[in-house]
Amino acid sequence: SSNHKIQSILETKTFQMDLHCHANNVAHNTHEISTSQLIVRRGQPFSITLEGTKCTFGTRVPMCDVGTKALWSCSINATSSLQTGCVTLNVTPPADAPVGKYSLSIELGRPLAVKESLVVLFNPWCQNDWVYLPDEKERQEYVMNEQGHIYTGTAHCFSPMFWDFGQFEEEMVDICLKLLDVNPKHKRDPEDDVSARCNPIYVGRVISAMINCYDDMGVLQGCWDGDYQDGVCPTRWTSSVSILQRWFQSGCKAVKYGQCWVFAGVMCTVMRFFGIPCRVVTNFVSGHDTNNSLTIDQYFDEYGLKKMGKEDSIWNFHVWVEGWMKRPDLDQDGRYDGWQVLDPTPQERSEGMFCCGPAPVSAIHDGHTNLKYDVPFVFSEVNADVVKWKIKMKYLTDTAKVGQKISTKAVGSTAINDLTNTYKYKEGKDANANSFSQR
Repeated sequence: SSNHKIQSILETKTFQMDLHCHANNVAHNTHEISTSQLIVRRGQPFSITLEGTKCTFGTRVPMCDVGTKALWSCSINATSSLQTGCVTLNVTPPADAPVGKYSLSIELGRPLAVKESLVVLFNPWCQNDWVYLPDEKERQEYVMNEQGHIYTGTAHCFSPMFWDFGQFEEEMVDICLKLLDVNPKHKRDPEDDVSARCNPIYVGRVISAMINCYDDMGVLQGCWDGDYQDGVCPTRWTSSVSILQRWFQSGCKAVKYGQCWVFAGVMCTVMRFFGIPCRVVTNFVSGHDTNNSLTIDQYFDEYGLKKMGKEDSIWNFHVWVEGWMKRPDLDQDGRYDGWQVLDPTPQERSEGMFCCGPAPVSAIHDGHTNLKYDVPFVFSEVNADVVKWKIKMKYLTDTAKVGQKISTKAVGSTAINDLTNTYKYKEGKDANANSFSQR
């Protein structure tokens, strides 16, 4: 993914390099992914040991290619013994390093002789990382937990569906990195795409687009007509792992079929793998505003019969994910930091692609629909008025129907956590609370 090089200069005839994969991965909370491959989190040091007959180090070790924005740091550990040729280095990727695969090369005073690799992920344990999540219990739930529940049904009759996210299965490294590398932005400009992977806003948006297959080599194809003969019925899926494995092993051919909870479950897996705290959220009585009017418009003829054709709609439930990250692109004071809605289900195009978000939940709550990304659309899903028209005349408006019992799994338990109040004010509590500004 990235061809940045970490280089150390040695003058030696024979040497060994120890990446301390197990110890480093335990320290970086990546040991569930692998104990044999070095996988670290940015903004946090890791150690490597070099043993040779003669080692000389300068005080300034070049850590990146010329022009690299994110500068790595390196220091010699006090336990090192230069006289015996045993040197332990503490290497720290910056807290804004692009996530992905890096090369680690050792130079012997002549052309490169040894080359290893490591994977760098986002770090919700690091205060300088935009995905930093202060609460350890929440980190365990939203990054480390490989199983969970997704809620389906209706607001008055819902049930939890078990879902295996499996973000730490061994093959997830290759699968998730492949997902980034086949996205259209990487194909158009690989250098710019890799550089932008330092930003969880960008990465989350790419993942949202890549989980569905409609503009790219994405993971899942949707189907809502009930004909699943050439694929798998969406209700039969219970795990993201088998879906992602099928996609990867088929050469990035779309897996058939998914619906909203399947799209969301798979996205949650990929987000958690990369280290972006993520949870699956269900919105009951979910609006689908097709024309950005911030209302759900339904049309009837003079006999009260509903007219056919493309129009706004209401789903019994709809499922998306929330990712945790800072939003300095919207406000430097942190007003829009925190949970962000991302929706991989293909509904409406955003900047030409079937993706949605990240849309700050706080902006949705306060009706700040002039903000990116896709805040008006999500606002309509949870808080649009349902307007019924008869012969071009408005005859009924329902302000309370859309957006009920917006829920996710509770931290550390199987209980349900109702998030409705984070998305909108209670009906009738404040007449001006849900005022909005339109783009």
